[in-house]
Amino acid sequence: MKIIQTVEVKQILTKESKAKLLKKFEERKLRLQQECEQLRFELKRLEKAKKHSPLLLKQHFEKEINDRLEKVKLLDFQIEQLHILPLGSELKEREIQALVEVNIGDKWEEVMAPKTIIIEDGIVKEIR
Repeated sequence: MKIIQTVEVKQILTKESKAKLLKKFEERKLRLQQECEQLRFELKRLEKAKKHSPLLLKQHFEKEINDRLEKVKLLDFQIEQLHILPLGSELKEREIQALVEVNIGDKWEEVMAPKTIIIEDGIVKEIR
């Protein structure tokens, strides 16, 4: 019989992976900042059209802008933490689902023990 089990995928921090992560964070941060600018522009355009309630319009757009600014703050924190982490650290990248074979006589604790896949520069280095 096969069962589905959650497997954690961890990445070993190397110079290359650190640079890729930093670039990914910076790109997301830039995209969020551009979205904020676009929202501000759209707010001004809609305020001039005077088809909607100015107060509701402003509240809606400020909420959207603040949501994005919070995400920027989180990215800034992640970038800061990335700079602090030493090379060789293990970072949780994601969780995936895997099929696990269960047979009569298997030790249940071993079957259900958490499993982890370790990746270094895109190559599977270890399965725990």
